[in-house]
Amino acid sequence: MTRKSAPPPAAATGRAKPQNIQELAQIAGVSTATVSRALAGTGNLSAKTRERIRSLADELGFKPSNMARNLRTGRTGAIGVVVPLGHERTQHISDPFFMTLLANIADNLVERGFDLLLIRVVPSDPAWLDTIIDAGRIDGMIVVGQSDQAEVLDAVAQRYRPMVVWGAILEDQHYSAVGSDNYAGGMLGTEHLLAQGCRKLAFFGDPRVPEVEQRLQGFRAAIRAAQPGPIGALLPVHFTPQMALEAISEYLALAEGIDGIFAASDTIAMMTIQALAHFGRSVPGEVKVLGFDDLDLARHTLPPLTSVRQDLARGAEALVDSLLRRMAGEPVQAVKLEPTLTERASTRPR
Repeated sequence: MTRKSAPPPAAATGRAKPQNIQELAQIAGVSTATVSRALAGTGNLSAKTRERIRSLADELGFKPSNMARNLRTGRTGAIGVVVPLGHERTQHISDPFFMTLLANIADNLVERGFDLLLIRVVPSDPAWLDTIIDAGRIDGMIVVGQSDQAEVLDAVAQRYRPMVVWGAILEDQHYSAVGSDNYAGGMLGTEHLLAQGCRKLAFFGDPRVPEVEQRLQGFRAAIRAAQPGPIGALLPVHFTPQMALEAISEYLALAEGIDGIFAASDTIAMMTIQALAHFGRSVPGEVKVLGFDDLDLARHTLPPLTSVRQDLARGAEALVDSLLRRMAGEPVQAVKLEPTLTERASTRPR
């Protein structure tokens, strides 16, 4: 089998390499518009003309300028992925949840031919989102989490169409959202703890975040429905590991008899297991611990963590698909993902 050789460089053909589309059009003997359509794969051109121009471009080593293309199309080729941290100003994008979801979003955007512009924002005024949009650096936006900025997102969505949000699906919101059924996830996790015999439960998480508030509502609904009536308490806990550990440790030093803990994230659950170990309380022997997200780290805690699973790969795909459809002017409905339970040793009876 012979290997097909690469096209000779422009110097080897005796022709100078064109510096722009206009020069290539002059060499090809066609209009600039024809060259633009042929290279972009658009317009009403014959297959013969399109192939001739592309072959000539390859022969001469010509690559169209992305900047010039963007100026012609009014597009940047970039999608902004924005992480607002109004509720948690010390949280970092290195958080395992963010890293997992962002990696999946990035893969989907690259496969669709877009660059990703990552923006972490600690909102200082209500115009922070308008500032990002009006800078003109992006073609559309994916917002990862509503934080405590749901009203800002809703206001901007009424003037800016190409935006999709990962988070809670709220009544009468104007933006498109993709997220898990957090209420059902709260019910699912709590029912599991109750089935393991837990009767004095606590929920660890920050209800200022809409997703966490919905999980808390599911937690409380499951407790109300259980007979005989178990007890359910709330401890507002930060997502930042060290701050979570400090708050949980203070709580456990005072709380007695807690036998089941529903953590609003796997990171909070991991800090819970660490705090319980400090007080000499065994998991799951004395206290059963359950997380939310089912990230890869859940398999590596000691003991391995039972967690309510969010399908983040499917969620990222739905975010990108919904955004591109909105950019094309198509109607888009909210996407609600059904959570499942991954049971591991942190809740299994010994």
